[in-house]
Amino acid sequence: MAKSDRFFFENFVSAAECCCIAANYLEECLAHFDPANIREMLVKMHSYEHTADGKRHEMSAALAKAFVTPIDREDLAELSHDIDEVADCIEEVMQRIYVNRVQTIMPEAVTFAGYIVKCCDLMKELLTELANFKKPQKLRDIIMQIGQLEEDCDRLYLEATVRVPEFTDDVLGILFWREIFDHLEACADACEHVGDCVETVVMKNT
Repeated sequence: MAKSDRFFFENFVSAAECCCIAANYLEECLAHFDPANIREMLVKMHSYEHTADGKRHEMSAALAKAFVTPIDREDLAELSHDIDEVADCIEEVMQRIYVNRVQTIMPEAVTFAGYIVKCCDLMKELLTELANFKKPQKLRDIIMQIGQLEEDCDRLYLEATVRVPEFTDDVLGILFWREIFDHLEACADACEHVGDCVETVVMKNT
């Protein structure tokens, strides 16, 4: 593989790694939540999102200069955007917890964050394999695993939102927690969108 081509695939893996770090940090924060440290958590989480955003800007700059790309440049740009969206969604969970002045974390939220970690790990595995897109069977297998995990997240989302009134009888608290679970589900959806984009790349190139 040409060095210029390798940059694109390595950039995707690096961006996915930022998402993995953010997801793990989210799980850690929720599992050991201390509302007194929420600002510190926000700053640290934003640093991970900012690094991921930097990877997207690097990709945009490289695409602007590249004469030939290993995959259609539109697909490369879309995939870069979709990976960055995962990091954005993870950060938004933490922002919602801050804005809603959450003091205690629902156990289902910790479980959900663990699912997001698994989604991001699979996404990174998928993007590590992307350079072999002309031999796509492993890519297809990982895409299927991401889809199955996203369905697990959908089921957890329903179970968690139903249980919110058992966790708090405060009307605003119920609204706030359902909003937080909306944002957690969005993280899983964002990972699935990355899988969908890779699937499109495979269909176009095999």
